[in-house]
Amino acid sequence: MSSFDLVSKIETEANLAISNASSVSVLKETEIKFLGRNGALTSLLREVGNLSSEEKPLFGKLVNEAKSRLQTAFDLKKSDLSKIENAKKTASESLDLTMPGRKFSVGLPHVLSQTIDRIRNSLLGLGFEYIETPELEDIKYNFLSLNYPPDHPAMDDQDTFYVDNNRVLRTQCTAFQGRVFESTKPPFRKFTIGRCFRNEAVDKTHGHTFLQVDVFMVDKGVSMAHLKGTLSLFARAMFGEDIHVRFRPDFFPFVEPGVDYSITNPFKKAGGANWLELGGAGLVHPNILESFGINTDEYSGFAFGLGVERIAMTQFGIDDLRLFFDNDLRFLEQFQA
Repeated sequence: MSSFDLVSKIETEANLAISNASSVSVLKETEIKFLGRNGALTSLLREVGNLSSEEKPLFGKLVNEAKSRLQTAFDLKKSDLSKIENAKKTASESLDLTMPGRKFSVGLPHVLSQTIDRIRNSLLGLGFEYIETPELEDIKYNFLSLNYPPDHPAMDDQDTFYVDNNRVLRTQCTAFQGRVFESTKPPFRKFTIGRCFRNEAVDKTHGHTFLQVDVFMVDKGVSMAHLKGTLSLFARAMFGEDIHVRFRPDFFPFVEPGVDYSITNPFKKAGGANWLELGGAGLVHPNILESFGINTDEYSGFAFGLGVERIAMTQFGIDDLRLFFDNDLRFLEQFQA
């Protein structure tokens, strides 16, 4: 069989294979078999060297025309097969409107976030300004500017997470007071809410990380009466109009005089305590005011703090602090906002 006849034979075989191709992948293999670099038709061009000078251009033209016709046939077949395959895929992936819908899980605020929002809204309503302060705090602000003596036990490694000689993970949000004093002149009312860290063994009622609120104001003539009045308004905004506040003497380095304060227990159950202790409070220590150049003959201030977890635990009857941080949806979904 001559080379010219072989071109016609291969083209006929290729057209038959194209017609019988049942998928795009099979068609691709067929295309490579006939028109690929080493395909049956392409390989015929290597026979040109065995032809006479008169036959070479005729043979080359014949092969190229056959390749062009086959390429057109391949493209048309590929288009038809692609439409069929896409239609099948669309049908298989189409939405079955008779199937029941999927239930989507909707997020909700964490129980502690709900408590924080109530605290923040109550204090904003009393005219206090909310500010953010760093969790990685300078020792200067965490201890020294709060009237702590150098040998105070809270500064020991056993109680505090030291990052280096000058910085700690803040042990109390009260640390923000020094930053406020440096940047703001009285009168002012400020508060912050954030995480604090202490080197505590973790159990049902203790944790190395906890949330704290710290509030203070400085103005002319501020007294313990202003503190108790503000705490009473705050407690009633948080827990209801029938709440009363009780002071008992206590000591904190950054206030003088100092008290711990409790409220009549709004979550009291049968046999429960009549009073709920919230935190510590007092008048800002004169040493602190004087260290920031504030005239204590003219200005005074009060401060108070409280723990966020204590409120949530008492309100919802939660007996294990660790539940707040386990990320167990069975626990968290009980507290709808």
